[in-house]
Amino acid sequence: MNRDLTRQVSVLVLAVVAIFGAAWGAGAFGGTPTSEAADGALSASATPVAPGTTAFSIWSVIYLGLVAYAVWQALPAQRESARQRSMGWLAAVSMLLNAGWLLVVQAGSVWASVVVMAALLTTLVMILERMRATPSSSLVETVLVDGTFGLYLGWVTVAAIANVAAALKTAEPGDLGLGATGWSVVLLVVAALIAVGFAVHTGGRLAINLAMAWGLAWIAVARWEGPLEDSTVAPVAAAAAAVALLSAVVVRLRRRA
Repeated sequence: MNRDLTRQVSVLVLAVVAIFGAAWGAGAFGGTPTSEAADGALSASATPVAPGTTAFSIWSVIYLGLVAYAVWQALPAQRESARQRSMGWLAAVSMLLNAGWLLVVQAGSVWASVVVMAALLTTLVMILERMRATPSSSLVETVLVDGTFGLYLGWVTVAAIANVAAALKTAEPGDLGLGATGWSVVLLVVAALIAVGFAVHTGGRLAINLAMAWGLAWIAVARWEGPLEDSTVAPVAAAAAAVALLSAVVVRLRRRA
């Protein structure tokens, strides 16, 4: 089996592993739902920057995209694709890390999940750079590759912020001067700045910022309506969501002007 075929098969197999991991993380096959694992450290009401439960439905779209991508990249026409040679193994690693994150959360290790999440986020940023270096050659590729991994990166960016907040809470560091609300506002401002950075750096790739806006908007909803209400965090999260979405739209429109 040559290296290209090995890559294609590996991506396909690890996509299946990622889906199995997602099902396990949802409570299937004897797994504990992620919101209940690690003593509920990652639930929708664990910290002020935890997105509402509905936000996680974006995973259904991402996983569907990953499966479609895995099948598409396994086609003979993609075997010697320069773009897939560049990013294919990284895509496989992202799927492995995805399953790995669920595994460590099931084991109850929140800080280990931060490490795995950081590795996943780094991998997705590397994929983004590979995609930018070798542009898409078709609409199908744009949707399956750029769209899927854009949503993946945007959502994981928001999830990473929530993951860090959850880990800090488990460490019981005290208020550290600002309190939970103050630090949540800081994290949301950082998220908005990251979204603007993605928009400028990528020329307004909508999928990344759309996923970030989705996650940030559901943080706002959860703080307005959820069991952990916070009248300060809610509007800041809503503003961050608006900044995330509008920054990509503005950059994209300016490029076309």
